[in-house]
Amino acid sequence: MDVFDQVRDALESGDVEAGFDLAVERFLGERSYPLIFEARLMKARYQLGMPLIQTSPWRDLSPDVQAAYEKATVTAAREVGTLFLADGEIGRAWPYFRAIGDKAEVRAAIEACNDAAAGEALDGLIEVAYHEQVNPKKGFELILEHYGTCRAITNFSQYPVEEGRADCAQLLAENVHSELLSNIKYAVTQKEGTDPAGDDLAAIVCGRDWLFEGNAYYLDTSHVSSLVQMAPSIDRRATLELLYGLTEYGKRLGEMYQFPGNPPFENVFKDYGIYIRTALGRDVESGLAHFREKVETCDPHVAGTTPAQVLVNLLVRIGRPGEAADVALEHLSEADPQFLTCPNALQLCQMAGDYGRLAEVSRKRRDLLSFAAATMQAGVGGPAGA
Repeated sequence: MDVFDQVRDALESGDVEAGFDLAVERFLGERSYPLIFEARLMKARYQLGMPLIQTSPWRDLSPDVQAAYEKATVTAAREVGTLFLADGEIGRAWPYFRAIGDKAEVRAAIEACNDAAAGEALDGLIEVAYHEQVNPKKGFELILEHYGTCRAITNFSQYPVEEGRADCAQLLAENVHSELLSNIKYAVTQKEGTDPAGDDLAAIVCGRDWLFEGNAYYLDTSHVSSLVQMAPSIDRRATLELLYGLTEYGKRLGEMYQFPGNPPFENVFKDYGIYIRTALGRDVESGLAHFREKVETCDPHVAGTTPAQVLVNLLVRIGRPGEAADVALEHLSEADPQFLTCPNALQLCQMAGDYGRLAEVSRKRRDLLSFAAATMQAGVGGPAGA
């Protein structure tokens, strides 16, 4: 008997449950999972006394009916999403899990997914994993593996993710560093007859100027340059160590590969190398002096307040917010706080626990609330955790 006749007979006999079950069984056999979702919701509407076919928004439902219908929707979405996951269709499963605010099952499915399982659905998998931030590290691994460094750099810079950002930066740095290190080691072995010891890229290129004769290079220079310019936004020490090695390699490249950067990083490999070294706690005073000089000498018509903001952020990351406040008060007092990429003077005074200065600056700026905060904190020695 045709399934339409079976459903009709079940419904006309009063066995509504059986009618819906027959429809769901049919959709399951056809793998028409979205229709299962619709069938589950129609059944819920029947049970709740709602119109079976929606013709207008559900505006006038009682709170009890609305709550019951929302619960049925969540249950149906989870059922259909799980069916898609079982078939390996992560991209089609995700909208159902996203609707109910559940990443866990999709994240686990992405983690377990291999190349064979991804197949032609690779782009959809990357979209869910990386751009939808369900499993950004795994998504970024897939970008690197299947589309290469150039695409990975573009994705990292154009579509920054908060969750997993440090992991993605580490993966990218490891990928570029590993490929460059392998190429450099091969060149050294071919020239000297022995494989250079260790994986310290900076140590390997040091004293081997012959590596760069004739404008020789060992990896797409734009990749190396783009990566080291991400350093100010990266906090993980292991990643910064890799980037420092890249700057030591990059600053030895021929002049034709020394692309100009923006102040205060006009000499990309040299200036970012100094920044990274300072952030790592090496030659700190020398590094700070370098960027203090940039603040004083960069043309403000070209650089604006960027050199001062870079110095402020560098001082903050090495634990010297009081000095950062000095820089901010001298060079950023007239800057619009909403356009700053570094903490403002009031925030820096707070970070430094300098409540006297905070009160003074607040009074000058006619900021009564910040003045009150400074006065209260100075009176009690600062709030808990300050």
